[in-house]
Amino acid sequence: MTNANAPASMKLPEGFHINEVKSLANERLRSLLNFAPSLGVLSNFQGAFAGKGFNLIFRPQSAATPTPLPNPANGPNDNILELNVTTENLAFSASLGSIPNRGMVQGDIFLNGVPYVQTVNDVTNGAPVAIHFEPGIWLAVPATTNPAEAVTFVRMASVPHGTTINLQGSASAVIAGPPTIPSVDPTPFFDATRAPFRFPSQTATDKNTFRIPQDLTSHIASGSITQAILDDPNTVLRNAIAGQTIVSTVILEVASAPETPAGQLAIPAVGGGNADIAFLTVNANVPNQQAGPANKIFAGAKATFWIETVEHEILVPIFHPGQLPLTLPGAPHPTLGIPGPRFVIHPPFPIPRPIPIKVHSTQIQYSQVVLLNFNGLTWPHVSVATLAPSTPIAPPPSVWDAVRRAP
Repeated sequence: MTNANAPASMKLPEGFHINEVKSLANERLRSLLNFAPSLGVLSNFQGAFAGKGFNLIFRPQSAATPTPLPNPANGPNDNILELNVTTENLAFSASLGSIPNRGMVQGDIFLNGVPYVQTVNDVTNGAPVAIHFEPGIWLAVPATTNPAEAVTFVRMASVPHGTTINLQGSASAVIAGPPTIPSVDPTPFFDATRAPFRFPSQTATDKNTFRIPQDLTSHIASGSITQAILDDPNTVLRNAIAGQTIVSTVILEVASAPETPAGQLAIPAVGGGNADIAFLTVNANVPNQQAGPANKIFAGAKATFWIETVEHEILVPIFHPGQLPLTLPGAPHPTLGIPGPRFVIHPPFPIPRPIPIKVHSTQIQYSQVVLLNFNGLTWPHVSVATLAPSTPIAPPPSVWDAVRRAP
């Protein structure tokens, strides 16, 4: 039997680094001395991550292929609200190197990128069922003069339902402490009037709606799917960081088009977008931009990532020079119940008695909204997750410098 929860993996061939083809022989000899462009905030995307999340999607329902439900259902039957409690694996490769983009209006620019693979399983009823696979590349784009854009970051991804996305945006400066995660409203709205329309399936206690699962009693009791989560899926993210010590945060936001009113992070006015197979353009199209309620303009696809530095305290046992490095676990996540990150500990001096040290790990949280257009309405599809490193972390030398200075 295969393991649906096995970690995703992403690895480039050893020594693979993109570079421009040199036109002169002496330039080719110097190519090994070229430095790759800065990754900026993407330098945090290293190794593998794993965690838990939540997915909410209103699916089109045709009379020709209705979804079987255990209970009679009331209300509009043109859609099924599918709710998924999820587990997720996200793996990054090494950076690609120096990627030349040839210019004419402006001179050449050089990008750098980090390939990734994302896999998501539904675990709503216990047994994992694979529901999402996404290969992609994150790109760091330098500032340009034509078009006039500051440094930006791009997420290019392919989804096996027949959709590709090219989302571009920017990152914040480092913010002290944990993030302030805003709410997100998954309520559909009419394309013509922009008026929101709330469906019976959005009421958690209603067991007779067009929704899977229909009966949420056990999930309400456990807290995995509650009315607060149905009203605002970002509740899952805020719950996940309760009890953690987050010392700093960087926000990375990318979208298929700008929004109105504009957010705190810039989205380029040109470029980016989505592409769908022919079937989806008729049955559930993803727009680049969509007018919404309250005089707002939404991006057709938008993702916000909170890249958090989490502090852990671990106890280093007695250690003698010449010993092999130790791999010590951090405490389990205080709310998700997943194992804490593992740390590779190799003190550069003897540890005569057990001592506590403070170490940091990178945690990724994200909230993604994709708008689906079908049957005269726009249906927000919201996915969220909290991901911790699943590959061991080697603390920097500064950790041991602090130990030396301690009384």
